[in-house]
Amino acid sequence: MHKIIPIILIAATLALGACERKVEEKKSAGRPPTLITTTQARAGTLEVTEETLGTLEALVDPKIGAEIAGKVVKIAASAGKAVRKGDLLAIIDDADAALQHRADEADRKRAEALLAQQERVFERQQQLVQKGFISQNAADDSRAQRDAQREQLAAARARGEQSRRNQGKARIVAPFGGMVETQIASVGDYVKVGDPLLQLVSSQRLRAHLPFPESAAPRLKKGQAVILSSPLLPGSEIRGTVSEIKPGVSETGRALDVLVDIDNTAGLRPGGTVNAAVVVDKREEAILVPEQSVVLRPAGKIVYVIADGKAMQRIVEVGARRDGLVEIVKGLPAGTVVALDGAGFLTQGATVTVQERAKPAAVDKSAESQSPQDGAAKAQTNVKAETGK
Repeated sequence: MHKIIPIILIAATLALGACERKVEEKKSAGRPPTLITTTQARAGTLEVTEETLGTLEALVDPKIGAEIAGKVVKIAASAGKAVRKGDLLAIIDDADAALQHRADEADRKRAEALLAQQERVFERQQQLVQKGFISQNAADDSRAQRDAQREQLAAARARGEQSRRNQGKARIVAPFGGMVETQIASVGDYVKVGDPLLQLVSSQRLRAHLPFPESAAPRLKKGQAVILSSPLLPGSEIRGTVSEIKPGVSETGRALDVLVDIDNTAGLRPGGTVNAAVVVDKREEAILVPEQSVVLRPAGKIVYVIADGKAMQRIVEVGARRDGLVEIVKGLPAGTVVALDGAGFLTQGATVTVQERAKPAAVDKSAESQSPQDGAAKAQTNVKAETGK
């Protein structure tokens, strides 16, 4: 029994020594390099913006009314129909207008006949005055009657022209190209002058209503540039300017109403929504890095600078974020090589292996789906970056 105990102690000592050697070997081998991609901090121009979700309104959306009284006999354009300038919209019974025009034409012909007779009388009176058969006063009376007949003829002609135009107004045509939004009158309705028949909307000129919180009022001014985008037009932007800022605050949403008028050449629809960014400031030579390059550590926000195959952490102060870029306000000069993909797995002094970043595959943008943004207008201060090459 006493001989067995020393043998066990010797075996345990040998096993412990082997474990210690394996630990030392692992320590000497070190951690494997971390695979990352890199990018450079770039200097560029920053457009500081106030963003919100707005709605579009048609600036030209008149109610097309009746210009003569009568019964509606035809509606040629129902709600939702697209029309061009001059297309027929509706017809009103023109029987009364036609009768009035016939009466006015008869008055015109009567006035023409009376004037012709009075012209002959006046010429004879002038001849008699020259021969001394009648006084000048009698000739003057004839002149006055002739002039009165001329004025009566002019009035009769004006009435005839007016009744002729009224007869033509029985056909209601589109004053511009657009779309019928609402059909107000129906066949069989009797309408008076001015009664609305249809509401026509033109999308050629639109107004964007952009709600902003009261706190944004000091930064918003008339004439500022505005960048608009729509889910209907992915990847494209429409530029405009602030045309008006309503002085009051809405009672329902407690928001300022900022108005932007635009020419609609892109096919936007009235009543649709747009993402809007009002440019309130512009910064030159701002330092920009991708969002994934900035990681959070106990020391604060960190960017890992890559040099000689090592990652060295750099504490930075960040500014605004937009379009996947972060503004570095303090702590990093332009041109510095920083970690991109894999930055979140790095530690101070870690060994890295830099891999070239793969180019993204081509994507069919027409197949991408755009999810609508939720909620009411909620403004945020953001920055659009244009980095230098």
